[in-house]
Amino acid sequence: MSGAQARRLARGDRLVLASHNQGKLAEFAALLNGYGITVVSAGQLGLPEPEETADSFAGNAALKAVAAARAGGLPALADDSGLCVAALGGAPGIYSARWAGPDKDFPGAMARIDEAIGDDSDRSAWFVSVLCLAWPDGTLRTFEGRIDGAITWPPRGGHGHGYDPIFTPAGEARTFAEMPEAEKNAISHRARAFAAFRAACLPDTGQD
Repeated sequence: MSGAQARRLARGDRLVLASHNQGKLAEFAALLNGYGITVVSAGQLGLPEPEETADSFAGNAALKAVAAARAGGLPALADDSGLCVAALGGAPGIYSARWAGPDKDFPGAMARIDEAIGDDSDRSAWFVSVLCLAWPDGTLRTFEGRIDGAITWPPRGGHGHGYDPIFTPAGEARTFAEMPEAEKNAISHRARAFAAFRAACLPDTGQD
C-alpha cells in the first residue's frame, strides 16, 4: 500500500471544507461528528474560491481541495457533484449548478432538462458525487459515489434541494424530494462517496 493510500486523518486534526456554502459546512460537520475532527470552511478562513475549469467531477473536486489545502495549510475536503441524463449525453453533469444560473433557478433548470429530453423514451439518469481529500504537500485521495435512476416529470416532493424533485432512484416510486431527508441521505450519491471516504481516511470513532 502506498503512502497516499495509507494516509488518514487523525483525532484532533483540523479539516478545511473547501466551500463557502454554510449549508454544506453544516452537513459535513454533522457527518464528521464523533471522529474528533474540527471542520472549518474555506469561507471562514477567507480563502478564495478557485474557478472550476476541469472537465470532470474528480478534476473539479481536486482543484477545490488542493487550493484550500495549500492556502490554508491544512488538510482540505472538497466535493463536486451533479445530475447526468443519458438522453442529454450526460448533461448537465459538471455544469449542473451552472444550469440553474446565478439565481439558483432550479425549477427553470429542471424544466430545461425535461424540454431537452423531449420525446426520447430513455429517461435514465444518475447522480454523481466525488470527494477529494488533499494535504498541503499535494497528497490526494479521491472517492466517488453514484446512484442510478430516472427523470420524472412533473417535479414531485417538497424535501431535498436542487434537482431532487425530478429524480427517482432505481427501485423506488418516490423522487428524492418525496423522501424524508434522512432516508434520502442514507442512499444518496454523496452518502456513498462519504462511506468510501470514511472507511479509508477517518479515524475510529471508538464506538461499535
